[in-house]
Amino acid sequence: MDAEPYELITMGRLGVDLYPLQVGVPLARVETFGKFLGGSPANVAVAAARLGRRTALVSRTGADPFGEYLHEELAAFGVDDRWVTAVPAYPTPVTFCEIFPPDDFPIHFYRQPRAPDLEIHAAELDLAAVRAARAFWATGTGLSVEPSRAATLGALRERGGADLTVLDLDWRPVLWPDPAEAGPLYREALRTATVAVGNLDECEVATGEREPYAAARALLAAGVRLAVVKQGPKGVLAMTADGESAEVAPLPVDVVNGLGAGDAFGGALCDGLLAGWDLDRVLRRANAAGAIVAGRLACSPAMPYADEIDRALATGTGTLPERTP
Repeated sequence: MDAEPYELITMGRLGVDLYPLQVGVPLARVETFGKFLGGSPANVAVAAARLGRRTALVSRTGADPFGEYLHEELAAFGVDDRWVTAVPAYPTPVTFCEIFPPDDFPIHFYRQPRAPDLEIHAAELDLAAVRAARAFWATGTGLSVEPSRAATLGALRERGGADLTVLDLDWRPVLWPDPAEAGPLYREALRTATVAVGNLDECEVATGEREPYAAARALLAAGVRLAVVKQGPKGVLAMTADGESAEVAPLPVDVVNGLGAGDAFGGALCDGLLAGWDLDRVLRRANAAGAIVAGRLACSPAMPYADEIDRALATGTGTLPERTP
């Protein structure tokens, strides 16, 4: 491990997003696609790196050209890929989506017979680096099968209750062989996390509660010290174990593709928490980051820089021109 700990290590899904370059066209009739780095934890790492944080990803790819592409993209985005290794037995996952703004983005996962990012083994983790990182981000999808399940729970336990140990509930039922297992496993993971992030559907799976304030209180009761409940068009609610709360309305945006907004939110959330800002400021900047990405086609290359978040908050809209390289 380097002498300087990472500011953020994320762990879990990594793959190639193939997104239509034609908006409002069913997938069966799409003719052209753009190829992008994808996978929620990977996107969160990219989002935080865009904001100046030293980040790394723990994941796996296939031993194929798409795997090579993902290593190249992680390096270009400034995300350390030293813990992204190949699994020769399985292909790198590919994900397609359809784009019907403002709120319909069907997503199609190709992760069979097994996604390499589910082949993360507990014995192969650099636990010293996980323990030393200022923030660590794991996902609910990582709990869906072994050996990823044991690795995810082991990494969370290794953190020992460190302040910024985040569980992104990340509920994707299609990725669970047995979705009924999710609730108990979420609750086990929440006992070792300090921050929980999820939308209303995800909170309901983890806690049985769907009303935002009840869900936040249930997440706190499960063991975390900060509960962040995303409410879609109603904004975001956050509550802390010591009684602080903040609720922030969404930033208006002309939506193009909403799929990467939550990852941008996550990266900016980590950035703000690492900076020690007050909860309201953290949520406003995270909301703005999400809105900016929702106004753009892709996920990873759309992640905003700090000055873009400033501009969105100053102008009151997430609809910004994309920065040219």
